Amino acid sequence: MNIKILLGIVIWLYGLSVLKRARLSAFYFIVGSAGLFFILTAISRPYWVWFFTHAVIHGVALFGTLSRWCTIMFKMGLVYITNTGNPVVMSIDYECSGIIETCAFVALVVFFPMYQRKEKVFYAVFGVLYIYAINVLRLVVVIIIVHFGGGETFFLAHSVIGRLLFYVLVIALYYNVFTYSQLARGIYREFIDWRQEKL
Repeated sequence: MNIKILLGIVIWLYGLSVLKRARLSAFYFIVGSAGLFFILTAISRPYWVWFFTHAVIHGVALFGTLSRWCTIMFKMGLVYITNTGNPVVMSIDYECSGIIETCAFVALVVFFPMYQRKEKVFYAVFGVLYIYAINVLRLVVVIIIVHFGGGETFFLAHSVIGRLLFYVLVIALYYNVFTYSQLARGIYREFIDWRQEKL
């Protein structure tokens, strides 16, 4: 691990201990979640980025196998989208992996003061799976639009429609976890009730 990252972690932990002793809960949440986000993104390269990228590629490959509208080149992380005009090659890289959004969500959940430890674990796992699923959905939508609309629709599909869909669904996740769950029962409590009914 890089010495700068280790030094940053030590300073961050010291800052958290000072804020906790001073009982400055708002600053503790801000410094804690922001620091954890930067630490997670720093240590995510190259292994977690590789893992997330290939997980997304395999999710898209399942759709490609069913629809036959695209071909996946796993080793290079490329998606070859076929259409009647000019085929498009889409690269699934760091930006498409969803690692930034995942790190941000996990960092916020870890330091969110309203949840107990079990709830934090539940929402962190749920959020990671949810962000992965909507990221695959976003790329599937891009493939569908480019397959039927042609290569000239790639920018609109990828940079506008795909991103808009992805971030609207991410905002829905944030609303449910950080706002709705405080006002109503929330996903975690519904999950616990459902599990108790099954048992």
